[in-house]
Amino acid sequence: MCRVVRHTMQALPFRSMLYSEIHGDKTEMRVTLALVRALLLLSVLASFSLSGFGQSKVIEPCPATPSPSPASPLRTGSTSGLNGQPEINSSASEKLIDATISDDATIEKILTPYSGKVRALNVEIGTLEGELKKGGVGAGSLGSFVADGMKVQATAKLGRPVVLAITNAGGLRKNAIPPGQLRASDVFELLPFENALIEIELTGAQVLKLLQVATSGRDAQAGARIQYRWNSENRPEFISAKLIDATGHEQEIDTGATYRVVTIDYLLKLGGGSYAILQEGKNVTPLGLTIRDAIMEYVKAETASGRPVRARPDDRFVQVGPDPARSEAPPQ
Repeated sequence: MCRVVRHTMQALPFRSMLYSEIHGDKTEMRVTLALVRALLLLSVLASFSLSGFGQSKVIEPCPATPSPSPASPLRTGSTSGLNGQPEINSSASEKLIDATISDDATIEKILTPYSGKVRALNVEIGTLEGELKKGGVGAGSLGSFVADGMKVQATAKLGRPVVLAITNAGGLRKNAIPPGQLRASDVFELLPFENALIEIELTGAQVLKLLQVATSGRDAQAGARIQYRWNSENRPEFISAKLIDATGHEQEIDTGATYRVVTIDYLLKLGGGSYAILQEGKNVTPLGLTIRDAIMEYVKAETASGRPVRARPDDRFVQVGPDPARSEAPPQ
């Protein structure tokens, strides 16, 4: 039998007694001390009575809670599992998925509205000579390809020349496109966002600031030739820039003149950060064309003219001085 024994004195309210002894009146103090003496006397008498009548029954400690027995692993062919519960058996089989399996009419009906769009992604829209790669100042050949397409298609859409096109390297979501067939899916993977092209008017002074931003951010541009160097913090630093006209000749940027620049609405909507300079522009004109559709049309137009898309370095970014102290991964 398990018994729990508490000492009599342990249950006494000593705190209240002490409080009465210190803060109570004299009568309460005497009563409290008398009560303590009486309880002590009862405790002594109880101990003597136990010794006179022999040893009391031994106080048995409470038994420990029994530990559960370790689970026994199930054996193949046994009729019960853990704790006598029925054993659960499982099995697996393999089936080759090929043309012998007929189509499910219900699933085909669900997929029908999307099948044409998916097949359109696999359509070849052009040919790529050389690999397009993202990296370095200007987002590499991949960035030049996108910026060129923006500039060409914006000029065609507006019916007048666009001197400069700029987009951020972070919006290019593929790091490389291999040479060979260029498919619509490549462009969708490269430009998955619904960023729309806009034209904005900037002064020459604002254009120079914009080109500084593009250089430090390693963003893509078409229409300018920029000189830069690597600073002590291993970052590209803008030195100077000139615009390139339709004949390929350099033109000084007139700080007081007005220039039409094409970019994406995302950079304008940021409202701050490095591209806050766009907030100073005037006469923002939406082109009604996403950057993805612009690049798609650009590739198709090049193909229709019998020209492949070529991945080749050019001199739109000209490094002055030594290489950076260390190379860095392209912006993601």
